[in-house]
Amino acid sequence: MIQKQSLAIPIRMNGRDLKPHKAIVNTKFGVRTVLASNPWDFVALWLKREKKNKASFYWQQARVFSDAARGMPIASAPLLHYYTFMNAAKALLSSRGVVFEEHHGVQAHDLRKQSKRLALSNEGVKIQKYGIAHALSQYLGELETKQVHSLEDLLFNIPCIHRTFCLTYKNQSDLFIPLTDCKYVYDKKAKQAYFSARFSRDFKSKTNLRRLPPSFIEDKSIESDQLAVRSVMSVPLTRSSIANLANENSLRTLQKSIRDDLNYISGSQTLWYLKSVVSGHSRLNRQPLTLMLLAMHRLSEICRYRPMELDSFLSGQKNWLLTEFIQMVPSQFIDEISSEITVYQVMIPNVRLAT
Repeated sequence: MIQKQSLAIPIRMNGRDLKPHKAIVNTKFGVRTVLASNPWDFVALWLKREKKNKASFYWQQARVFSDAARGMPIASAPLLHYYTFMNAAKALLSSRGVVFEEHHGVQAHDLRKQSKRLALSNEGVKIQKYGIAHALSQYLGELETKQVHSLEDLLFNIPCIHRTFCLTYKNQSDLFIPLTDCKYVYDKKAKQAYFSARFSRDFKSKTNLRRLPPSFIEDKSIESDQLAVRSVMSVPLTRSSIANLANENSLRTLQKSIRDDLNYISGSQTLWYLKSVVSGHSRLNRQPLTLMLLAMHRLSEICRYRPMELDSFLSGQKNWLLTEFIQMVPSQFIDEISSEITVYQVMIPNVRLAT
């Protein structure tokens, strides 16, 4: 198929094409990505340089718990991972001058009623009106009105384990659609900037376009064998090269409008996903950071107070899903919160093998 190119051209800053930024609240465009095999060291040094002493203490506490969790078996690790997450969240809030009450801010909520069935859908959590979880949610600007969620719904909304979730719940459609060619572009005729991306080739069906969240529409200006989408919002821009603060602030406004529906998976290459609209499990208007914190809190309580039930979960049909969550989510959480604290995008460098 002959592809018709869009009239829009990539927006550039400091000689680089602008792509979506990992940070949700504070976005710093145009700076080079930090390549660090260990994000813990980079964030610790950044906090020290910025004289964020209280946040630095919380960050070191988080690291101690993270190091201790490495040698723990799956059935015991959630407790230490949760305290890692909680202290890392406190480091973020402290570094941004957010006042918060030093309580968990989340508690178990009985969804079982009269049922004795052991199921992830029966394990509930409730966000309280104070504490760390509440403060984190407020800081991230979450719009979710429900304060009670099941562990099953929390896991469903976490991008880095979503493929595992859909393989576990075989009739569940994908909530997250993988994107390629993600970038901010400039329409010279309209003097407007917007976000542009394409669906992965595995998502060719146009029925997927009916699942777009309100912040996205089909981009009909691009013709190819991949479906293209763009942000509904566009912002005025004087040129395709960002050279002043006003234009950079316009891009920040644009990023903020789509970031709730745009999530990523960390690694040596950042993979971006569109959070679509599907039937089945609840689509929660919460950021992955909050979702991961809440889910790990629930597992940590089961680990502490009902260890035999956690063992049953890890021996049952959902064992792979829970194992993937416990093993994969900690690195994702630290990657996301590192960007929120420092405003830099931290990535693991690719390893080049000698030939």
